[in-house]
Amino acid sequence: APGPEVPRALCNRAGRFGPTRLPSANRAPVPRMLAVPGPALRPRGPMAAFRRWKEQRLARADESRKGSVDEAIAGLVQLLNGQERFCTTSSCAGRLLLAQAPAPGFSGYEVQKKNCSWLMVTHQICAKEDVMTALQKATGDTVFKFEPFILHVQCQELQDAQLLHSVAIDSGFRNSGITVGRRGKIMMAVRSTHCLEVPLSHMGKLMVTEEYVDFLVQIANRKMEENMKRIDRFYNCLQLALKTELSMSNSPHEMIQKTHSVYTHRRKRKPDKEPGMCTSSDNKEESETEDDPETNLNFFC
Repeated sequence: APGPEVPRALCNRAGRFGPTRLPSANRAPVPRMLAVPGPALRPRGPMAAFRRWKEQRLARADESRKGSVDEAIAGLVQLLNGQERFCTTSSCAGRLLLAQAPAPGFSGYEVQKKNCSWLMVTHQICAKEDVMTALQKATGDTVFKFEPFILHVQCQELQDAQLLHSVAIDSGFRNSGITVGRRGKIMMAVRSTHCLEVPLSHMGKLMVTEEYVDFLVQIANRKMEENMKRIDRFYNCLQLALKTELSMSNSPHEMIQKTHSVYTHRRKRKPDKEPGMCTSSDNKEESETEDDPETNLNFFC
């Protein structure tokens, strides 16, 4: 038989027996815990991530064989790393070297890289006697080389890399380029093509005359001098570009329009100099000829 009817006041919301729930107006307020964002909830923007990476990168020990930045570009590297949006990752001011490929039974010299030994290396101009003295140690195939200035810079944003690229092109480094990795890593490489690479000996035997070695050294020294001029132009143009950008910071639209114009139309600039552009008579002549000033020696590059 059905039992007695239970009053609704003695039932909770689920229809079961229990204490009657008081109206919300008569309940005492329950204190709530404030949510504190943990590490996963803290803001991590790209600028903060780049800043942390840059600090870690610059705190590392120099892993190059020399162990320090070349003196000729120390000021340039310091200028770039002094900007929050740039971080240099590798650099070389340019060098003259005599490289030897490994031969059977080769024991190696003091300086080696990628299975090759350097019988001579300098970041300045050299003399014929320096090369001839180094050739006396040759036991395999040797190559006399000039390698121009190269610089790799990681940039915070693409527009920062475009600024460096424009400066590099205007300074004579027309083989410069920008790469973007899968994870958004933006790298700007400053480089040129006025190189020199000539074989001199085979299996330790000199295959050219001493007069020809002297001829090659003169060519390499001229290339090194031109290389240093381009480095100076790049440093001066970079200073001017950063100063101009800072002075135009109050008008962002004008600055973006100017930067875009310089970057996309750099090869269509007129002979007349535009205000604020970093140009010189030497650089103007280079834009009208080949990248290498010694056009009659292009077969060496």
